[in-house]
Amino acid sequence: MTEPSRLRESVTARTLAQSLDMTAVLGRVGPMYASLARDLQRLVEDGAVAADARMPSERVLARVLGVSRVTVASAYRELREQGVLTSVHGAGTFVVPRSDTRPWGRLVTGDGPDVLEFVNAAPPASSFLGAAYEAAARGIATTSAHPGYVPGGAFRLREAIARRYTARGLPTTADQIMITAGATDAIHAVVAALVGPGNRVLVEHPTYPGALDTLRAVGATCIPVALDPSDPDAFVDAADRAARQHDPVLAYLMPDHANPSGTVLPTDTRRRLAATLHRRGVVTVIDEVSVDLDLDGHGPTEPFGAPVPDRAAVTVGSLSKSVWGGLRVGWVRADAAHLAAVATVYSARQLTVSLIDQYAAIELLGDYEAVVAHRCDQLRASRDALTSALTRSLPDWSFRSPSGGLSLWCTLPAGERSTELVDRARERGLMLAPGTRFGTGYAFDDCQRIPFTRTPEEIEDAVAVLAELMGGANAGPRERVPSRAVPEAVV
Repeated sequence: MTEPSRLRESVTARTLAQSLDMTAVLGRVGPMYASLARDLQRLVEDGAVAADARMPSERVLARVLGVSRVTVASAYRELREQGVLTSVHGAGTFVVPRSDTRPWGRLVTGDGPDVLEFVNAAPPASSFLGAAYEAAARGIATTSAHPGYVPGGAFRLREAIARRYTARGLPTTADQIMITAGATDAIHAVVAALVGPGNRVLVEHPTYPGALDTLRAVGATCIPVALDPSDPDAFVDAADRAARQHDPVLAYLMPDHANPSGTVLPTDTRRRLAATLHRRGVVTVIDEVSVDLDLDGHGPTEPFGAPVPDRAAVTVGSLSKSVWGGLRVGWVRADAAHLAAVATVYSARQLTVSLIDQYAAIELLGDYEAVVAHRCDQLRASRDALTSALTRSLPDWSFRSPSGGLSLWCTLPAGERSTELVDRARERGLMLAPGTRFGTGYAFDDCQRIPFTRTPEEIEDAVAVLAELMGGANAGPRERVPSRAVPEAVV
């Protein structure tokens, strides 16, 4: 067992005592230490206790819980034997970091026409894309004297994006927009500008793994706040408590069709949340990559941060979901001070975003309602195919059909583990991302994301593979169904 690379967070005995139901611990049949170990492991798996966290000493925890030190020592020993905790001489007892931190791209280990790639929630290229690039090429041909470098982004593109924010209820000028090579590129720039080693950042839980990886890369500590799609208002109170207890510098949220849960925060909820985080001095980074994917026609929701000052929120967006992931155009919307900080960081590693991509984006935004309507029609058909197939073939799986977005977030039957299911599915040519990649610590091994960005036929084939695996049947090699090319990264 290796030592933790860094002391990222210490959990206090009082915090553990508030999270544990000691009545239940004391009331179970069997040894008390085993009951305590079980509940401590649950806190780790739920993300309430972070990976690498330093646990309280046996003596202090025993005193706060009102049990003997022997009970706590035995519970810690049980968790060490299970690989959940490790002790470092002279330093204390730590939560062992989750081992499944493979980069997104490594989750896809095969390619070709016989691979069912359900790692990425990435739709195919829009049918509007070809014409947009043809128009962009004609536009480039008229600017042969242009050097091709446009720091910050082409003005016409920034102006078009600003107009869309203004139309949605968030007055914006072109000077508040910076163009990036996609939304992930934007997140990297914002985090690099605003977050330093040791800083704490609130994240909704579950959340986009790319954001977690970016935050870990700069040495930040992720503070998970549970997001229940059935009770989004509870998220505001939980975020308030977390902000008060941990003093974060930043919060990363996806209030519109969140990845992976599909949650949409109602207008009143997002207003309360924006005001709460602003009052706590927390800058909120809003990821809007899925904001336009309203499949059930509920209509646009007020942009997060509209009622609070511009300095309270930084928004990132892109055309990767509505148009195509290969169109590397994203953006940052922020107040002047934050945008200047982000632009300084970004200019050090990126001189400009592809000009022909920017010109294509301008063309697409000119007919964006039709672009989005076509994409939503595709996704709606695939979502309905997926929910029907899961209900029919995997009735023990539970899920909530989202009103938009790109994926279903499923809870597996008791005793099933996503990490094990993903490994078995890979042997059958079905590529999936384990649920643990969408959280911190050991959380969400009982959950599985299934994107509905593939065709209904591919979805039926994927669910058939999962049904065979869950049933334990050895059906032999599956009949291969042609799949689109496998991308290099996972989103």
